[in-house]
Amino acid sequence: MKAQDYTKTIRAKTSARKATQAIDDVGAWWSTSFEGSAERAGDTFGVRFGETFVDFEVTEHSASKIVWHVTRSRLPWLEDKTEWTGTDVIFEISTDGDEAIVQMTHKGLLPTVECFDNCEQGWNFYIGKSLPRLLASGAGLPDSRRAANAD
Repeated sequence: MKAQDYTKTIRAKTSARKATQAIDDVGAWWSTSFEGSAERAGDTFGVRFGETFVDFEVTEHSASKIVWHVTRSRLPWLEDKTEWTGTDVIFEISTDGDEAIVQMTHKGLLPTVECFDNCEQGWNFYIGKSLPRLLASGAGLPDSRRAANAD
């Protein structure tokens, strides 16, 4: 059996347009140490979690699909600290009645890679809990370690 890339699907009572806008607002659901822009193809941005960082280029951005390509990464707890570099985070957005459906796939994040267990837990929280909370209430649960470390 072929290993599958990490995938998580959520549903929210909102429009596809609002779901896309929420995904673009990376600092509201993933990390408050977000720098750059994620609103259109060609944009670049980065997220930081203490010593950990990931830099992206938005390679595709439409109402139904957003693709972030990892251009540089450092995950200091891994043997291969650049394991995410070259992977893609893909959001496919559709609707079903009054709900938006967001399917996120991290292409290259496979059960066979070192980061899988930790990264799966992280994505399960940020995609499975923080992003839906942002869509439902306007307030996600982004990581704020950088802000806490700055004090």
